[in-house]
Amino acid sequence: MSGTSEGPTATADLDGSAVTESDVRTSPGGETPPCDAVTYRSVFTSAPLAMAVVDREGLVVCANDAFDALLGAGTESLTGRVAADLVDLASDARTWHAYREVLRGRQAKLRCTRRLKHHDGNSLWVQVTVAPLAENEPGVLLSVADISARRELQARLRHLQMHDPVTRLPNRALFFERLSAALEAESYEQSGTGRIGLCYLDLDGFKAVNDTLGHRVGDRLLAAVAERLTRCADDAGYGRASAPLVARLGGDEFALLVEDSTGTEQLADLAEAVLEAVQAPFDLSGQRMSVSASIGVVERQAAGTSATGLMQAADTTLYWAKADGKARWTLFDPERNAHRMTRQALASTLRPAIERDEFVLEYQPLVCMEDGRLRGVEALVRWNHPQFGMLTPNRFIGLAEEDGSIVQLGRWVLATACRQARQWQLDHPDEPPIFVSVNVAVRQVWDSDLVADVAEILAETGLEPQLLQLELTESAVMGSAGRPLQALQALSDMGVGIAIDDFGTGYSNLAYLSRLPVSVLKLDGSFVRGFQYEGEGVPPNPADEVVVEAMIQLAHRLGLTVTAECVETSAQAARLRRIGCDTGQGWLYSRPVPPDRISGLLGLVVR
Repeated sequence: MSGTSEGPTATADLDGSAVTESDVRTSPGGETPPCDAVTYRSVFTSAPLAMAVVDREGLVVCANDAFDALLGAGTESLTGRVAADLVDLASDARTWHAYREVLRGRQAKLRCTRRLKHHDGNSLWVQVTVAPLAENEPGVLLSVADISARRELQARLRHLQMHDPVTRLPNRALFFERLSAALEAESYEQSGTGRIGLCYLDLDGFKAVNDTLGHRVGDRLLAAVAERLTRCADDAGYGRASAPLVARLGGDEFALLVEDSTGTEQLADLAEAVLEAVQAPFDLSGQRMSVSASIGVVERQAAGTSATGLMQAADTTLYWAKADGKARWTLFDPERNAHRMTRQALASTLRPAIERDEFVLEYQPLVCMEDGRLRGVEALVRWNHPQFGMLTPNRFIGLAEEDGSIVQLGRWVLATACRQARQWQLDHPDEPPIFVSVNVAVRQVWDSDLVADVAEILAETGLEPQLLQLELTESAVMGSAGRPLQALQALSDMGVGIAIDDFGTGYSNLAYLSRLPVSVLKLDGSFVRGFQYEGEGVPPNPADEVVVEAMIQLAHRLGLTVTAECVETSAQAARLRRIGCDTGQGWLYSRPVPPDRISGLLGLVVR
């Protein structure tokens, strides 16, 4: 042990009595016992370790019986032979150089492992050691130890370590070892196609098998799936240099690695074959069972690809296959992945962006169809992202609803819009005040006290409740019950207007509509677009006008006003005005603009 000193070590003498190293080293008089050349030769000859003395030229001077037995040649015939040839020391440049350095006395020792051919035709693994003889003795001692049994044990242990016990397929560790080796430059630069492919698959609903039938049946199913995947790989490798590597990565996840792939068509054919093979019914000890699989397929140039990057792409593509309906394979799409990465980047920075004031509001006019004057504006949020520029709501509102940040963002929008509406009122006291319409997500009603938030913001800004309108989608409002309905009723009682956005695109429970505290219907733009051809040489579709007119009349009978979205032409505006629509919104009047542009429209006729 380092830092410790131990006493003499006991060894066994020939007669079985114990002697110590100190007894061996010194005589009773304290002198070292003599050891002649005959003794050395006797030890050399009878030693169980194969040894040979090699001169400075690399020729065998003498060899013992163990060396003869190991190589299967007479000791006399070994004398004068080139030692490096006997134990294969010249097969690689690095070992050969080190061996020559030991012979010249420039290096203390060489130790290496070699695979030798025995005279009976079998191979054996040996450990070769080359070390100088005693001082002033020319030459070196070459010793060779048979390590075949140890290597075999190591190979068996490695096989157990690198293979899955259930399916007997290569496991995750071996798969990544092979994948990393395949992506090394020397693997693909000298030969092959220089491309690599991967089918990454997951069994659909495998957890249900374990939960209902037990893990023993689940393991049998995995083993059966592994057999079919192996057959698919063998068929795909027929006539090629090698078959795809099949591995179980864990759970019910498998991978088929295709080195030197010929393109996406080869991977697509393999994925199709795997799907067909897995979907065929299984017979597990008399129990018939059917499963399916989802597969992510990636095929690309090996150069510039990392194991991590390839697996990330495969995992993403597998997710797409499952999201698209399962029981299918999906090919990696760089554009779709870029959109996903952007989505993730936006999701991770959304909350901090609210705190950093990266959001701004633009306003789109709501114009009275009768006199063309501005009656209100809709507040539309934009994200001034430092990396992606100005983003419209469809890029981030869904993310905000998913992670709950819509509550924080929605309150900011509401407060900012109310403050701006009050500022217009103060800046233009001679003009009739305009209302501001703000979109509200259902989650804002569920996850916050919207009524209290609205009351607090109105009190802070000084805006009258009648000048605030809240917009909710038709699907959200029509299904309102319990707390959402109570919140809408409380807001209506406060004097705040409630509008149904995109009306006509949901399930439109008209009987329920009469019982909701709604004041405005906003017709979806798809109804208005059918009006745009009048006066342009194209006859209008009478059905469009009939449907829209019916909805307007229904709304008016229920005491509601109607706003038409996506009004883009004067012909559309004229027809909507003729059938009684109250308010219009669209590019005919103005695109969404900053607050100062709205100030310039106050008191004007906008047509």
